[in-house]
This record gives sequence, structure tokens and C-alpha cells, in this order.
Amino acid sequence: MKRRVLLYVPSVISLTRLAMAAAFVVFPAPETRVILILAASLTDFFDGWLARRAGLTTKWGALIDPIADRMFVFTAVCIFLFEGSIGTAQYFMLISRDVMTAIGFLVARIVPWLRPVTFRARLSGKIVTTLQLLALLALLMQPHRAGTLINLVGITSAWAIVDYTLMLWRERERGAA
Repeated sequence: MKRRVLLYVPSVISLTRLAMAAAFVVFPAPETRVILILAASLTDFFDGWLARRAGLTTKWGALIDPIADRMFVFTAVCIFLFEGSIGTAQYFMLISRDVMTAIGFLVARIVPWLRPVTFRARLSGKIVTTLQLLALLALLMQPHRAGTLINLVGITSAWAIVDYTLMLWRERERGAA
């Protein structure tokens, strides 16, 4: 029984990012938002580390973790756009990888010859997520420097999109062989 309960701990940690996304909307104070971004960053690291280290990985956890990450970032970016902290071009740079990944995930579920492919976290995606979170922090703490980080997010997002597409293609070819 204890092991069964422990299996859910990393997923619960991941799910806290959804609550943090809601808090980002409700609490507009920059200090609070900095704390939320830092907490989201820590939980993003800790849930995966705990799951791997303690042998608590689950299919549910592998699904909910990236969804929680994307929802937190997407919510924060939408709020910054709505508040006028970023423009439309910056908005799209910050979410392009996430949108393309979501489209790729949906296509992989719909197209029969892609169904067996499993999406796994890749270095390119981890770098984009790190830069996204740093850009969000910069928007709150040093807005005049955020543009450089947002541009880096755009560049690394393009790299990640190509990287994930190539991975998907290789996996598909491996499955067809």
C-alpha cells in the first residue's frame, strides 16, 4: 500500500504547477510571481528527479509533467502579453516550441504509423524550458534584458522543433523496419 501511495508523489508535485499557474493569474505582485516561477522551476526538477531516483516513474507522471510545465509557462506568457509586458512576436517566440510539440503529439496519436512513438524529454527541450523560465524571471526582475532571453528562446525553440521532428522520424523508421 505504501509503495502505491508513493508512486503518486512525483505526479502530485507536477500537478502543483497547475495550481501555481492559477496563482500567477490571481496574484499580480511581481515578488509573488518571482516566487511562483522559482517554485515551478524547482518542482519541475524535483518531480522528475524523485521519480527516477526512487523508481517511482509512471506513464501518468510522464504525461502530466510536461503538460503541467507547458500550462504554467503558457499561462505566464499569456498574462505578460495581456499586461503589455511582451509583444505578439515575443509571445510567439516564447510558446512556439510548446505549440509545435503539442501539434506533434496530437499528430502522433492520429496518424497510424506514428502511434507507437513515445515522446521523451530531450536536451533541446530542457534547454528551452530553462530559458523560458529565465525569460519569465527577467520580465519581472530586469525587463530591459528580457528581450535577449526571449530571442534565445526563439532560437532554441527552432532547434528543439527540428530535434524532436528528427527524433520522431527516426523512431518511425525504426518501427517500420
